Amino acid sequence: MARWCYRHRLVVLLVWVGALLGLGATASSAGTDYANVFSLPDTDSKRAYDLMEKAFPARAGDTDTVVWKTDRGTVRDRDVRSRIQPALDRIAHMEGVGDVAGPYTGPQGAAQISRDGRIAYAQITFTERANAVPKDLVQNVVDTARGAEAAGLEVELGGQAIQRVQEPPTGLAEMVGLLAAAVVLFLAFGSLFAMLLPIAVAVFGVGTGLFAVQLLSHTTDIPDLAPLLSSLIGLGVGIDYALFIVTRHRRGMLRGDGPEESAVTALNTSGRAVLFAGGTVCIALAGMLVTNLRFLDGVVIGTSLTVVLSVLAAVTLLPALLGFLGPRVLSRRQRRRTAAGGVEAERASGPAARWAAQVQRRPRTIAALAVVVMAVLALPVLSLRLGAVDQGNDDPSTTTRKAYDLLAEGFGPGFNGPLQVVSAGGDTTTLVKDIEATSGVARVAALPPRHGVTVIQVVPATSPQSRQTDDLIDTLRDEVIPGAGARAHVGGVTAVSKDFASVTGDRLPYFVATIIGLGFLLLLVAFRSLVVPLTAAVMNLIAAAASFGVLVAIFQWGWGLDLLGLGREGPINAFLPVIMLSLLFGLSMDYQVFLVSRMHEEWVHTRDNARAVRVGLAETSRVINSAALIMVCVFLAFVLSGDNGAAMAGVGLAAAVALDAFILRTALVPAAMHLLGSSNWWLPAWLEKRLPHLAVEPAEESPDSPATAEGPASVVHGVIRTADGDPVEGASVTLLSKGGRRLDRVTSLADGSYIVSVPGPGAYLLATTAATYGSRAHVVVTEGPLLYDVELAEGERDAVNRPSSARP
Repeated sequence: MARWCYRHRLVVLLVWVGALLGLGATASSAGTDYANVFSLPDTDSKRAYDLMEKAFPARAGDTDTVVWKTDRGTVRDRDVRSRIQPALDRIAHMEGVGDVAGPYTGPQGAAQISRDGRIAYAQITFTERANAVPKDLVQNVVDTARGAEAAGLEVELGGQAIQRVQEPPTGLAEMVGLLAAAVVLFLAFGSLFAMLLPIAVAVFGVGTGLFAVQLLSHTTDIPDLAPLLSSLIGLGVGIDYALFIVTRHRRGMLRGDGPEESAVTALNTSGRAVLFAGGTVCIALAGMLVTNLRFLDGVVIGTSLTVVLSVLAAVTLLPALLGFLGPRVLSRRQRRRTAAGGVEAERASGPAARWAAQVQRRPRTIAALAVVVMAVLALPVLSLRLGAVDQGNDDPSTTTRKAYDLLAEGFGPGFNGPLQVVSAGGDTTTLVKDIEATSGVARVAALPPRHGVTVIQVVPATSPQSRQTDDLIDTLRDEVIPGAGARAHVGGVTAVSKDFASVTGDRLPYFVATIIGLGFLLLLVAFRSLVVPLTAAVMNLIAAAASFGVLVAIFQWGWGLDLLGLGREGPINAFLPVIMLSLLFGLSMDYQVFLVSRMHEEWVHTRDNARAVRVGLAETSRVINSAALIMVCVFLAFVLSGDNGAAMAGVGLAAAVALDAFILRTALVPAAMHLLGSSNWWLPAWLEKRLPHLAVEPAEESPDSPATAEGPASVVHGVIRTADGDPVEGASVTLLSKGGRRLDRVTSLADGSYIVSVPGPGAYLLATTAATYGSRAHVVVTEGPLLYDVELAEGERDAVNRPSSARP
């Protein structure tokens, strides 16, 4: 498939461009129909909602609020009323506005004026739901209402539709994330064209994913948070997956492979790993279905579809783009070197190699430091409180937050989250009196009964997000309602949020067990070990605890909220643990597979655990850290989304990925594997026989004539000499396949002679190093042994030597 995409690159590119433009045009003409459906079966708030919907069908459209406050006199004064009422009349006549209920009309309106007479509000009901109300109409409402302001008269607006027009421009977070990722990619590759490849793949994958999700919103319930989360995770995995493949492709070209062969090899190795990684992310996302929360079903659909399309772009569009670029995927310096016949050494060196050696020397110290850091960061999670954020958590400069604060000032902190006690029988009069006498209740008002159902509006004395309000709901359900002998249920937005948090908390252990178990089984089959997947499971739990500790410290305790411009502290969104854990476990699996697969490869060849861990860490840490840095940049950019839930998810995921990559995979995992020794790769014999065989990457292409049982099909042998002709003793000679897999490694003898085993005829890479000497050469073995003498010149590590002779 990779070869076909490479050779038919124009067709592949046109198909992707057509898909992106076609889906975009269709989605634009169809519009959006996102729906936030909180279906909580077998909860008290759901029963209250069902009763109320039957007796009092909800009015169509979103209801928003205009709030005003006067510094002098009261809102009933002529000068205030003469400014506010004309503005409300103009709003009422706007097309798309169904009703305006102000405080200056009738006795019911008088209840919309605070006791001190300085604050009042009017309710505006649109004919459409918040996400369907045209932004131009909402902006006209905002401008008309704010136009009534004067010296000493403040006018603010609140509500879901109003909140939409104060959000930053759509796509701002994505653009900032892409820009930050581009900087990291350029520093990693040193090539403009190579930098653009992952960006292009991510844009096509996320673009088609978002348009597809928008179309699906017309056929199923997808929450408006789904596209934000889809773009967040899609950008991250799209760029990272393309980064892995492009890195492998560039490595092949630096070894001297042609662009097509290098691209095919990269897709047939790293591309398969990308398919495996994308599958694990989708499995982790599908784990959200275990919670049986209907709200999350749409999130699973949106994010999984975007991940699938991002993977599809990486394994089809990327080889086509590699075909267009050819050798330009390398930097100019690298192209000049390969054009001159040189190849670039692949030895792990620099900071990565030094850190890997340091971990090997001091595994206990490094493991202890990593555990202490993660434990300190995880401490705040002990005070984790799930709930729902509202406009009281918005930035203090926004009109929605100001309106929220004015309503709380004029009518009490509980006014922004009233409770609805819905009674379907029993002594309602006694129930009302008992509720009025309950501690923590500010006001009670019973609406006229209808169809045998009575709705009692209860305004708590505390804010919707406070613990006292949660306690009041429990008191009403457990004591007041049973004591009055009524058949009633407590509903309303605040009660729904509390029930949602309770249901999520109850089902979270099953969800965690499901995704941990699936991850354990996948790693067990891939690495044929019990300890490796067990270590990964423990590390995932540690990363989750530390990242939620960071979330609690920032969003619940308020540390740094002002610096980030994220509003006021409050509980953690109830749906966030499920979403974060799904994404975190999926992404952690990617890094674990990439790291341990290299260690496992080295272990299979050498049976030396210390070497396997050191080499695996040295050769993969740079790519893992680059990928993680890109993820962190993309996730943090969603702080600019204007959506509190997306900002919270972005900060949480950025913290999780940073801690996972920079502390766990770079320090704690390799240190623990050094301490565990060869036990890392232990698997009972009876289990080995029963496990299916699954390789993350395929075996290297076997030569035409495989090795026989008696021994290798052929050998390469010769003498290692210096430029002066002196034999080199102790030189390391390594035979590599075209895909970079080490096949044999020996040390030259005192006379400089060496011999390496070759599995069969084919093209190979022979690497030789000795102190400051180094050489890389491509050798082609035919039907018999190949005699190949190597001359090592000081400082000429990229020298390619021709064989002195060949013997059939």
